[in-house]
Amino acid sequence: MNDKQNTTSPQQGHLTGVLAALQQALHAVPPVWSRVSVLTLVFALAFVVLSVFNQPFKNLEQRLGTLGWTLSPDYELENAINVVAIDERSIDAVGAWPWSREDMARLVTAIDATGAQLQLHDIAYPEARPGDDVFLAALQQSNSAILAQVPQLPLPGSDTAVTNQAPVVRTGSLSHPVSGVSCAANSGVLPLPVADQYVASHANFAAVPKGHITSVIDSDGAVRKTPALVCVDGQAYPALALTAFLSRFGSGAEGDSWRVTLERGESLLDAPWVLKLDDYPGFEIPLDEEGNIHFSFAQHPSAFNAISAIDVMNGSIDTSMLENTWVLVGLTAFGMADIVPTPYDGATAGVELHARLLSSLLDVAVPYTPNGAIYIQLALCLLFASLVMAIATAEGRLSAYGLPAAALAMPLMAIALHGQLLAEYNFWTGWIYSALYGSLAAASILMLEQSRIRVERGRVFGNLNSYLPQELAREIAYALPSSSINARRTNATLLSADLRNFSAFGETRPPEESAAVLHYFFTRATMIIEQHHGRVHEFKGDGLLAVWDGADEQAAQQALAAAQVMQNTLDSLLPEQAFKGLEPLALGIGIEQGPVLVGSIGPSHRRTHTLLGDTVAIALRIQEMTAELAQPILLGECAARQLGVQELESQGSYLLSGLRTLHVLFAPLPTPDDSKTDGSGKSGKDGQPRLKVVAGGRA
Repeated sequence: MNDKQNTTSPQQGHLTGVLAALQQALHAVPPVWSRVSVLTLVFALAFVVLSVFNQPFKNLEQRLGTLGWTLSPDYELENAINVVAIDERSIDAVGAWPWSREDMARLVTAIDATGAQLQLHDIAYPEARPGDDVFLAALQQSNSAILAQVPQLPLPGSDTAVTNQAPVVRTGSLSHPVSGVSCAANSGVLPLPVADQYVASHANFAAVPKGHITSVIDSDGAVRKTPALVCVDGQAYPALALTAFLSRFGSGAEGDSWRVTLERGESLLDAPWVLKLDDYPGFEIPLDEEGNIHFSFAQHPSAFNAISAIDVMNGSIDTSMLENTWVLVGLTAFGMADIVPTPYDGATAGVELHARLLSSLLDVAVPYTPNGAIYIQLALCLLFASLVMAIATAEGRLSAYGLPAAALAMPLMAIALHGQLLAEYNFWTGWIYSALYGSLAAASILMLEQSRIRVERGRVFGNLNSYLPQELAREIAYALPSSSINARRTNATLLSADLRNFSAFGETRPPEESAAVLHYFFTRATMIIEQHHGRVHEFKGDGLLAVWDGADEQAAQQALAAAQVMQNTLDSLLPEQAFKGLEPLALGIGIEQGPVLVGSIGPSHRRTHTLLGDTVAIALRIQEMTAELAQPILLGECAARQLGVQELESQGSYLLSGLRTLHVLFAPLPTPDDSKTDGSGKSGKDGQPRLKVVAGGRA
């Protein structure tokens, strides 16, 4: 039969050893320092966990971080921006998409007739088609119109080498770049995202201002930000929303007249980068470290007014709805729309994102991560650490229930603070690190305290067990105190052992020497008793009382065997050479069986463990008779009955002190070892044991 294989790897064993050593080290210092050490270690652990599982935690932070918006969104109707949607009704009325250039020209003219200040097409027109001249004329005759172009950024996690080997797709012609920024990678400023492929409007529309509608797709498929500028062939092209401001407030419609400036945010409350429009002083757009603008989801989707394109084309709307507003034209029809997930809906038309971006730019409410976000996180971690320390040092149930509650509450506190700062100041400070730290800190301190309690309880139990029997020590350690009698009746075998002449010894020796003799005797006697499956019930004066469970033959034999070993090793128990002038000492042992009452009595604040019954009194009196009968070991008749007469010799009937019934006492027959040695290890002349007993020497 094959041995069971050990499934524990060396690495697991090493880790277990390290954790055990760490636990021992933490328990070796005062509690306050162990808690501080754990909180410091958890700080590093949280950083490691976030580094290893960065993307999943980042996605979680993004998703739950928007709760500050979605739980209390702004339902107020956005009056400055409207969406003209090419929806299912429009498709049914006009025809399948793409529409003819004449139909698009009709839509542009209809929007312009309402008095709209600006119309932005979330649509690219990459191919040349009949009627381009009509469409271009409508665009140029309108108050102001902007078209879309789409530089294609690499997908997250894509292999750049493989992408570079694929054919480069370039459709249409990009136009209207900005100046004032560099696309060089080593320019010393913000490295702008670079695209090699694009889909743009045809060169026929080169004169119409354009802006890109490229968004950054996160690893979970969500779109939360868009690059402010995208570099293609060394030129930077602005986002559609930025083009709206550049075309309205710039010095001209040509791309080379649009100049922007990138500056590093200086204060802790500034964004990492700030984009400024040279022709619009005071207008600053906060960007992250990668040059992206974050979408704001503070407004509920119902806050954006969406009008069907066919209603605009037919003139069946109130034109005042679009007057002096900025209009976004986009596809929303099922199966053709640019669908993106948002915190409000898993399938939202992409035109809504551009409406949100325009709205937040107009309201100067673009969310961003300030430079001091890390300090907010650290301050929150310090607050959580202080809270955990306060709970851990509290007394009563607060510590027991407070730490688990804190492990759950602190992540919620971190999310709540993040949401509040986002709603009030547009600060995206993040919450995942402080939340993870708070939860791990509370859980770790809880484990530390539980481990400390276990260690202290084990230490208390060990200390109690060194003074009391194991069962009683366990009862005291793990049970509530009681004022009632807590005892049970049982059958037991008792052994009473007492040192003779110890009082005389103590009169002439220093107390330290007396204590050393007793300590040596109690230690060796306890070891012998436990080797024979008994236990010491109590040490009293210069004697002891030992107990074996049961009143059967096995218990009697074990008690007798322990007594004989104690007598035969008397010299090693009490070495005369160890103490100069040590008076002769002897050992008397009495053994008896019978019913006893074992348990604890006394008030709840001062209990005592006791062993009661006439069996106890008989065993003590039998031990006293060893001096009178010059027998080192005597047994009562109940214990003798279990052993048999072939091992014992009757010593007669005696009226024991304090008792009213005669008791027959027995002594064990001499063994070969007993006939050769006396109590000091010397042979006797008569072959009988020469006892080191001084009559009348009761202590």
